[in-house]
Amino acid sequence: MIPERFKLVFMSFLAIFICYIDRVNISVAIIPMQQQFGWSEAQVGIVFSSFYFGYMFTMILGGYLADKYGGKYVLGFGVLAWSLFTFLTPIFAYQGFFAIFLIRVLLGLGEGVAFPSIHSLYARWIPFTERTRVIAITNSGISVGTVFGFALTTIIITMYSWEVVFYLFGLLGIIWSFFWFKGFSSMPSGNKKISDYELSKILNEAPSSENAKKVPFKNLISNLPFLAITVATFCNNWVLFTFISYMPKYVNSDISIGGLGISLESDTFLILIILPAVIGVISLLIGGFIVDTLIKQGLKVIVARKLFNSIGFFGAGVLIYLIPYQTSVEITLILLCLINFCIGMAAGGFGVNHADIGPNYTGNLFGIAGSIGMIAAVFSPLAAGFILENTNSWFLIFNISTIVLFFGGLFYLFFSSANKQFD
Repeated sequence: MIPERFKLVFMSFLAIFICYIDRVNISVAIIPMQQQFGWSEAQVGIVFSSFYFGYMFTMILGGYLADKYGGKYVLGFGVLAWSLFTFLTPIFAYQGFFAIFLIRVLLGLGEGVAFPSIHSLYARWIPFTERTRVIAITNSGISVGTVFGFALTTIIITMYSWEVVFYLFGLLGIIWSFFWFKGFSSMPSGNKKISDYELSKILNEAPSSENAKKVPFKNLISNLPFLAITVATFCNNWVLFTFISYMPKYVNSDISIGGLGISLESDTFLILIILPAVIGVISLLIGGFIVDTLIKQGLKVIVARKLFNSIGFFGAGVLIYLIPYQTSVEITLILLCLINFCIGMAAGGFGVNHADIGPNYTGNLFGIAGSIGMIAAVFSPLAAGFILENTNSWFLIFNISTIVLFFGGLFYLFFSSANKQFD
């Protein structure tokens, strides 16, 4: 018999998977859409960024509502909303540039609640000794969703059209919502199918067993461990969403401006955007299990957090710096795979640190840090679009990413903590 918490984790993984296929499909679809609607590179950057204008606002709201009222309904209605907006995207795109901007903002508003509500659920459902690996499994939905989103979008566009992508992906989330509302609860005690043994284990070992009463906002801005998570989130997002938004365009761009010059219809195109993401999935899972194992064997929690976070940030920073200086597609592919491997190893770093410092406020802390971090997701595509528009080159985009990762890695290394900061 499968434990109820494992079913919750599986459905949360699927929610993140759907979140990311709906998020990244535009990165491939933008290629024929730009040609069809005549958008400039700057306009493409605005289309990418518009999603994050909405996303960053509901991260705080999603975390607050999930901690106060429970994550089931916050996550469920979020998935239902963003799936509807995904389905409507082609209709809005044909109404003009402002309309596509608007529907992307609405999509972001829906997706913004996903991670904070899941972290809030996990703080109440997942025993401490399982937390890092569970979050790694859930976060692997990012890479798996990116892989399938890129691959299926490319295949569907080649066989049918870019519009079909949004219709099919939107329907998937609506189907997920039906099963979620029917079979899951915010608190383990509210689940009628849970065994006495599993309920006892969760209540004894989960970081939190109650809803948060009040968010300590006044203490957040002066708390260095929380700021360390926030800065790391910002820097990670700058690089993550630059790559998610622009990787297909980088692969497709002409060699004369630093791109790889690979056609959308080419098998090489699929390999270059999919294989690194597959490596990221494997690395995320391995990183999560290694961190949990080391902590069980006696390694201090903060040492594990800093060690694996540093592998991710500093390792990826060096490798990203090398990319624009390569002339071989094969070497570039290897570097992209290694970058994703390093980032995956950071699964036990800043991304799971919220429950260490404030177990009752996990959803709130994740939502606030994530919302601030989403400022990077707004400006990084805008910056990339502006750079391409004015320099017609990819070099500066990669070099900025390296600097951002090193800054974030150093800040987290010096100021992070695993001690409880908020009671």
